[in-house]
Amino acid sequence: FLPQVDSANAGRVLASDAAVFLKKSGLTDLVLGKIWDLADTDGKGILNKQEFFVALRLVACAQNGLDVSLNSLNLPVPPPRFTDTSSPLLLSGTASSDLPWAVKAEDKAKYDAIFDSLNPVNGLLSGDKVKPVLLNSKLPVDILGRVWELSDIDHDGMLDRDEFAVAMFLVYCALEKEPVPMSLPAALVPPSKRKPLSVPGAMPLIPSSTSTKESHQSLPPVGILAAKTPLTQ
Repeated sequence: FLPQVDSANAGRVLASDAAVFLKKSGLTDLVLGKIWDLADTDGKGILNKQEFFVALRLVACAQNGLDVSLNSLNLPVPPPRFTDTSSPLLLSGTASSDLPWAVKAEDKAKYDAIFDSLNPVNGLLSGDKVKPVLLNSKLPVDILGRVWELSDIDHDGMLDRDEFAVAMFLVYCALEKEPVPMSLPAALVPPSKRKPLSVPGAMPLIPSSTSTKESHQSLPPVGILAAKTPLTQ
């Protein structure tokens, strides 16, 4: 990463150059500001090689839902991921398709049992059915709101089996006093939600993940439209 931001090969990185590069991590300005403050130990607005590596390590921590603090530097995390900010949809799709899902199989089985006990309709749970489960955790409402936003990955106001597992995973993390991330770490995006995102042409077909008869009836025309529109343009 260093040659990309240290074009003069001076062994140090200016704040302006680092800001442009770190933006590609997909993290919020608030989080990136915190990372910079921790890495720029002497407050000079310049990072030497060692401080720059600290910044990269903290980016990796934030992307994997860990607390942005010097205590996290010794924790094992995958290397940080950077992408072109002009394609946010590709952020979690391409970067994480080969990452193992953070939700372990034994935990998934537990979450699936809770999911089934809530009487899903067509494999989906409405917000009204999930809300009591979330409130039951006694977590602050603002935290639960963030859990819902992060887990409703396709923003349809419903959670499918995998999205519900993400919500439960985040709730249990919060109960263990781990911070709920501001954006969903790539490792937490369910494998079922990753592949469509990496192929822009497949975007209109995302509803196919819900196994309802209605969506299958409406899919062919949507798929045909999606295939034809680029040609007519």
